[in-house]
Amino acid sequence: MAPGLNKIMVIGNLGTDPEMRYTPSGKPVTTFRLACTRSFRNDDGSKRDETEWFTIVAWERLAEQCNQFLSKGRRAYIEGRFRSRRWEGQDGQPRFVNEIVANSVLFLDQASAAEEGGQPSGEPQDADEVPF
Repeated sequence: MAPGLNKIMVIGNLGTDPEMRYTPSGKPVTTFRLACTRSFRNDDGSKRDETEWFTIVAWERLAEQCNQFLSKGRRAYIEGRFRSRRWEGQDGQPRFVNEIVANSVLFLDQASAAEEGGQPSGEPQDADEVPF
């Protein structure tokens, strides 16, 4: 039997600043929310926007790069796999979340010089290829 495929690609704007934490073993993990808006016309011809929100999770070096180079409002392309998680909350109620585990992040806009610490930003880059 052939292996399955789980791949999702989204382009949108960050709705929150990235939040980086560390696992008990010391691995960095960054999460943020991404809004993807689709514009379309209704049957009556009026324009409508529809926004989907995604929770993005990045690990290790990619987590550090997302935390360093992204901020609320920035535009990004995210490629990864879709994951659903279930757990029991502290109140005993079941919890459920859908998220995208990123394996590639492309920064699609340029940060202002002030956001970059006074350095002009270059061309958008794949987060895995940001020079250090």
